This record gives sequence, C-alpha cells and structure tokens, in this order.
Amino acid sequence: MDFLKKYIRIYWKKYIIVLIFLTLEAICDLLQPTIMSKIIDNGVAAKNLNYVFHMGGIMLLVTVIGAVNAATRNIISSRVSQKFGTELRGDLFKKVQSFSFDNINKFQGATLITRLTNDVTQVQNFAHGMMRIFVKAPILCIGSLIMAVLLNPPMALILIGVIPVIFFIIYLNVRISYPFFVKIQIALDKLNEVMREYLSGVRVVKAFNRFAYELDEFKISNDNLTNASITGMKVVSIFNPIITLVINLGIVVILWMGGIKVNNGSMQVGKIIAFINYMTQILFSLVMMSHVFTMFIRAKASAERIGEVFDQENSLREIDSPADVKNIKGKIEFKNVDFTYSGSLNPVLKNISFVCNPGEMLAIVGSTGSGKTSLINLIPRFYDVTSGELKIDEINVNMMNLKELRDIIAIVPQKTMLFSGNILENIKWGNENASVEEVQDAAKIAQAHEFIMSFPEKYTTQLGQGGVNLSGGQKQRISLARALLKKPKILILDDSTSAVDMTTEGKIRRGLKLYLKNTTCIFIAQRITTIREANRIIVLDNGMISAIGTHEELMKNSDIYKDIYYSQMGREDAEYGK
Repeated sequence: MDFLKKYIRIYWKKYIIVLIFLTLEAICDLLQPTIMSKIIDNGVAAKNLNYVFHMGGIMLLVTVIGAVNAATRNIISSRVSQKFGTELRGDLFKKVQSFSFDNINKFQGATLITRLTNDVTQVQNFAHGMMRIFVKAPILCIGSLIMAVLLNPPMALILIGVIPVIFFIIYLNVRISYPFFVKIQIALDKLNEVMREYLSGVRVVKAFNRFAYELDEFKISNDNLTNASITGMKVVSIFNPIITLVINLGIVVILWMGGIKVNNGSMQVGKIIAFINYMTQILFSLVMMSHVFTMFIRAKASAERIGEVFDQENSLREIDSPADVKNIKGKIEFKNVDFTYSGSLNPVLKNISFVCNPGEMLAIVGSTGSGKTSLINLIPRFYDVTSGELKIDEINVNMMNLKELRDIIAIVPQKTMLFSGNILENIKWGNENASVEEVQDAAKIAQAHEFIMSFPEKYTTQLGQGGVNLSGGQKQRISLARALLKKPKILILDDSTSAVDMTTEGKIRRGLKLYLKNTTCIFIAQRITTIREANRIIVLDNGMISAIGTHEELMKNSDIYKDIYYSQMGREDAEYGK
C-alpha cells in the first residue's frame, strides 16, 4: 500500500491540526466527570450553592470549548477526507487510462469500476474516521484510565484488568473478520460484472427472451454478496456484544466495590459517579475502537485492491528520448513480426512481413479469427509485438512517444463507440479545434452530412448512451467522420462500413480516394467490392500471410481469395442488378 505515502505527505499537516482540536475536545470530555464529582461531593453534599454555580459555570465553559473544537475538527476532517477521496479516485483513473490493453485484460471491467468507486469510498471513510472518532477513542480510553487512577488507584485496577481483555477480543475480531470482507468485495465485483454485462447486451437479452436466465444469474451473484455480507457481519456482531458484556461486568464490579467503600466512608458518592462515567467513556471508546478495526478491515481489503491497480506496471515501455515523428510520411513496415496475447501460449500472428508505402491503400482480408484486428492493433501500439520489428518511416514504433505516435494515426474500430453529447462534439473528438466547416467537410466525405441535416437539431442533436438513437450505419459514418477530421498520416479502418449499404459505401470509397491522397490507409473489410480497388491486398490465414497482391494477382494466385470472391459475387451482382 505504498500508494498512500503520497497522500500522507500532502495531508499530514492538516491531520496534525485536526489531532490538536480532537485532543482538546477529548480533554474537555475527560474533565466533565471530575468536575461533576466535585459538584456532588463538595457542593451538593455540603449544601454549598455558590460552589455548585461556580463549578457548574466552569463545566458549561468546558462543554462550549469542547463543542467548538469538535465543530472545527469536523469541518477540517470532512474537507480533507473529501479532497483525499477525490485525488485518490482521480489518480486511480489516470493509472487505468495509462494501461495497455494487456494490463486492462488482466482486470475485468467490473472490478475496475468497483475499485474506482466502492473501494475508494471505503478507504476515504476510514481516512475520515481517523480524523474523527478513531483517534478520539484511544485518547478517551487512556485519558479515562488516567483520570480514574488519579481519583482512586485501587478502584482503577478494575479498569486496568478489563482493558487487556477487550483488546484481545478486538485482536481476534481483526484476525477472523478480514478474510470475510475480502470475499465481500469480490462478490461485489461479480455483481457489478453481471449488471454491466446485462446493460451492455440488453437488446440481445430482449431479442432472445432470456430474462429468466439473466434473473437467475443476477440472483446467484446477489445471493453470494448477501451471504458473504451476512457471514462477515455475523462475525462482527458476535464480538461487539462480548465487548459490551465485559465493560458492563466491570461497571457492576465498580458499583459493588464502590457501594462497600461508600458504606465504610472511604469513598464519596461523587467519585463513584465519576468512575461510572469514566467506565462509560471507556465502554464508548472501546466499542468505537472495535468499529475502527471493523472499518480498518474493510479499508485494508479495499486498499490492497487499489494497490494492485497502482502496482500494475504498464506493459508498454516508453523510452526517455523518443524519436522525432514530426516529419513522418506514413510508411509502415512489418518485419518478421510474431504476436502472442499475454497469458496465451498460441501465437495470433506468425512471421508477418510487408511494407505499406505513404499514400497507399492496403486492404486486409481473411476468415474470422485469422488475426486481422490483432495485426492493426499493433500499429498504434495497443499491444507490443512479441518478436520482430514494426517500423513507421524506418523508425521502430517502440522508439516513439506513445502520444505522438497515436496523434498521427486515426482509427475507426470494428465496434463503433460514440459518447454522450451531441453529434458535433462526437465528431470533434478527431480535432477539438476544428471549425464547423471542417466538421461538415469530414461528414460529407463519410456520407454522414445528409442524414445529420435531416434531424431537427442537425449537428447539435443529442445522442443517447453509445449513440443508441442512431442506426448502426449512421454510427459508423459518424465514427468515420471523426477519424477523417483528425487528418492523420495513417488511417486504419476495421470493417468500418459493414453496416452501410453498398451504394453509400461506394460514395465513401470515392470520397476517401480524393481525401487520402497523402494518407496511408489500411483497412479490413469482408466485402470484395470494398477491397478490390486497393493498391494491394493481404490475405491472412491462421495468423500468417497466405498471399499479397492486387485483386487481379490474387484471383490468379490465391485459392483462399478466390473462394471469398466467388462466395460473394453472386449475391452482390444481384444487388447491383436491382
């Protein structure tokens, strides 16, 4: 949990200030039983009304001072804990953003959400408590013991005998409870995962009427979380009454011994009342300390989970002095590249070698699972090659700054992702400083301008989550416009027109030819009509290059390409003939 050192360095001074106010508050609480005993023994018993008023005024003043310190401490501790939680959550999010795909694959999406929300909240609550009751409790406990010793040392032995027993019970609580709270957080991860999966696939669930299945899945996860929580709280609930029982037994012994001492005249009633008050304060402080350790257990489990994220080393290494990419033209070269996903034994790509020159349009075709998307994911360094070299303009991509590398690349992914906001804001992801005219030009090339203008609010049309109020083809065209607005040196299209009709796709291809004169374009497509006009076509088969060449060359030399061609042309010819 080394990540906490940063926040300790930032907030330790404010913590000390809070501790000072908290100590003054505790001292005020400790003085009140002693003042009360003096009022009873020296004022009420002696029928000295002036003494009662005098000490009563002092007691009121002590109470006001304690209240002022408590209010100040609460204000500071609340501000500090909220800022700590905000910074921790922000730093954790930045860490997740810096992860490569390999790193993210090691964590499930649901567990990262839980760690960013629930786990951070647990640690934040503990930090808040540390500046409030968690530190006050031991001060009250020790202070009450000292005050009791000053009042009557023999009677204080009862308290001295009770406290070690309580601490032993708290120690057992910590040792036994910790594993259960770890299980609670894991069960919460699973519940979030089920919910996230359902919400992302809600249309499929409705289409296949799988409500009963989803309900069963949710019920299993929900029941697991409930059972884990009940088991954990059972353990905690056993220990707290035991602590209360021990304290109350101590109070009974004090009353019994105090009664004897009052009867034989060796002790006054006021001191007995003070002793009971101190015993009650010790009870309060020990119960609070038990809650402290319960929250500590939960916070420790959460802190370790957060620490796992911070300790995760980015698998993509950046060198201190990256190569200059300002004058990059866009030549891409794969040289004997192999790639295997982390944790897998089977290589996805094997001995990939080809060159794509600036301004060239290179198409990649192959059966499902042949490694097409894996190949293009290596270019912007979403993953690093396992062996071999990947160069852009003779510079190894590992020698480039990641941000600068990705600044010269635009990608239209296979799974279209739009964000909450309006259409203009989504397209401007490609270039936030672009003018409205530049946005419209990119949209026109992507064949999106016409349908955007048909909306009542045009480019300011608000999109639902993930662009739910648009069709698949409309989302793809907006995603393409976003990439074109970036004016990249390298454009990667991953089956980005699969949901677009063939007539519109033809218009897009013609627009791209004019727009991409100096841009290197690599695209994956399933339709032969999409790829046949490319400068060169790579045929991938089982992670290896089966053939490479123009459409005409592949029709002569590649059986795989011919199979794909003949399997489609009948259907496509019929569509063209309509």
